[in-house]
Amino acid sequence: MAITEFDTSLPSIRQLQNLIKQAAPVEIKLVTGDAIIGRVLWQDPTCVCVADENSRQTTIWKQAIAYLKPKG
Repeated sequence: MAITEFDTSLPSIRQLQNLIKQAAPVEIKLVTGDAIIGRVLWQDPTCVCVADENSRQTTIWKQAIAYLKPKG
């Protein structure tokens, strides 16, 4: 399997990387209507991992995200 690198020229990749570095809280709205609030721990080409206030981690497929915004 080939390793896929992030295209850091894409603003969405840069925004997520900045949110990870800042440990900023985010709200992620899913296409199902559910909302997840927490801090983004990591991203890969297909998924994002978010930790909630109790440090529970949720891995979200990027295709399931309707929008992501900084909280607050």
